[in-house]
Amino acid sequence: MARVAGVELPRDKRVDVALCYIYGIGTATSREILVASQVRGDRRVRDLSDDETHRLQSAVSRYKVEGDLRREVSASIKRLVEIGCYRGTRHQKNLRARGQRTRTNARTRKGPRKTVGVMRGKQRQDTKAAAGRPDAAAPKGGK
Repeated sequence: MARVAGVELPRDKRVDVALCYIYGIGTATSREILVASQVRGDRRVRDLSDDETHRLQSAVSRYKVEGDLRREVSASIKRLVEIGCYRGTRHQKNLRARGQRTRTNARTRKGPRKTVGVMRGKQRQDTKAAAGRPDAAAPKGGK
């Protein structure tokens, strides 16, 4: 099994796709790494020789990936929060920070909907009675 930048690459995937399993490497960077290391991207990870794996490791080491990149991103977000800028407050509130619409959509970031509605009639009286409020137990109108 090929281990590159501390990540086990999936054996049955093509090399160009498997490199994307490393945090910080996408398809474009993956292609650049393959060109630099002179490895064909259409081969499977299980078919790579030790020499090819070593060349991939040295090519990936030129990029900031995995732990270093995660630390840098979290430090950038922490800095934004500390200086109190708009983007920092959006990160604090766990909302979108890049100007997207949040009135609708944004459910992944905001979580499941919390329904806020008006309670009328019997539902309201039952809720107040359950809360222990004596004025709610007797319905209005003298009946």
